[in-house]
Amino acid sequence: MQVYQRIFEGRRMSDTDNRAPMQSPRPIAPTRSKEEITRLGDEIYERDVRGQVETDHHGEIVSIDVDSGNWAIGDSILDAVDRLRAQCPEAIDVWSLRVGYQAVHKFGGGFLGIAR
Repeated sequence: MQVYQRIFEGRRMSDTDNRAPMQSPRPIAPTRSKEEITRLGDEIYERDVRGQVETDHHGEIVSIDVDSGNWAIGDSILDAVDRLRAQCPEAIDVWSLRVGYQAVHKFGGGFLGIAR
């Protein structure tokens, strides 16, 4: 009898492997459109976060869970998102921005800071 092989999440399983497939604890893709996440993230930042971070955290990254309004700050996007998910593991729709700048990253020359 020929044993059939299939690939499942990076490991080989035979047709005799009776382990249940692993289930993801939460969706891995955003549940809202990019436009809605952007709009909600900007609203939460302006309303709740900006006053707390503008003076002491210029240039750092803020990540906001647009569903709960929870937020965290870090030196990079990964750092900020990791900190956010440590306090709010169910965060899926996350908006990140650099404090005091119009964009998180820049390509090429030019100043991206916000005029005061």
